Amino acid sequence: MRIAIDISPIVYGTGVSVYTKNLVENLLRIDKKNEYILCGGSLRRWGELKRAFQTFKDGVFKGRFYPISPVLADLIWNKFHLFPIETLIGKIDVFHSSDWTQPPSKAFKVTTIHDLVPIKFPKLSHPRIVSTHKARLRWIVREVDRVIVPSRKTAEDAVGLGIKREKIRVIPEAPDKMFKPGKKVEIEKLRRKYKVEGKYLLAVGVNPRKNTDRIIEAFEKVRGESRLKLLITGHKYMDFRPRKEVLFLGHVDNRLMPILYSGSEALIYPSLYEGFGLPILEAFVCSTPVVTSNFGSMAEVAGKAAVLVDPYDVASITEGIQKTLRCKISLIKKGLSRAKDFSWGKVAKKTLDVYQEVRNNSLFI
Repeated sequence: MRIAIDISPIVYGTGVSVYTKNLVENLLRIDKKNEYILCGGSLRRWGELKRAFQTFKDGVFKGRFYPISPVLADLIWNKFHLFPIETLIGKIDVFHSSDWTQPPSKAFKVTTIHDLVPIKFPKLSHPRIVSTHKARLRWIVREVDRVIVPSRKTAEDAVGLGIKREKIRVIPEAPDKMFKPGKKVEIEKLRRKYKVEGKYLLAVGVNPRKNTDRIIEAFEKVRGESRLKLLITGHKYMDFRPRKEVLFLGHVDNRLMPILYSGSEALIYPSLYEGFGLPILEAFVCSTPVVTSNFGSMAEVAGKAAVLVDPYDVASITEGIQKTLRCKISLIKKGLSRAKDFSWGKVAKKTLDVYQEVRNNSLFI
């Protein structure tokens, strides 16, 4: 088979970038039979895209890149749905599209939906992002042969938006290999960088969906007379009442996250909605216990290795944090064990199975 994968998101430093990089690396490692066409479009990040392509070494693959901005790609492929991808990359058997555009194609079409936040929570996303995802979803429903999602919860949401259940395949994601327990010297260096003394809890992301207000309220009940701090990745919001024990770190380079996890007493992650909940696994492999929500994808990912709480109940979150601090050692062991169930090798193998499935089904049509 000639399999084309749109790797455009790889240059943006997001969770989708991590997914794209790890999926392609592992597909090329395990599959020596099929030919891969790694394609993508960009204007401002053209050089980065080509350099990213050059980092892939194993496997039989070619690159096909085109000078199209994300805005133009959205207009051509999502809004008007013109120009088959084959116009730019040649004949292919399977096309795996990115999370941004859905070009028409004569090949069998596979796509990954990481989450449905822009559609389920439109007020929390930029209007252009909402518009793009809605337009793309229309073509996914009509044309795509298989839709890969990272959790059963996202599968349920996708069905609710019109995607046929028989087209959906659940393939859980995995933490990047850079996530591992940090060294003491690295943790101390990070403490100096952010001027943090003593023990701290960690929360990632700032918006209503991340449940920041309830996290802070629960933390204040736990903190009492201790010197415990709460570190939050992201920028503080307008109506935040300053507290010296709560520190907003702003944007944190992804390379520092393993150290930040490793130095914390626990990750506090009672999110109201996630497509998957990758920070749970990232914390697990960094030997960090986790408090997370007792429903949806968060409970799926955590299994019995985290303390599960009602994210709408501050008292439940408070009790969850207290339990985590009491049972830290046993939770670390459970987390490390749970994380072994997730790997990029498994993701690649199951994704390759999907490619072969759509190709083989064509033989009986």
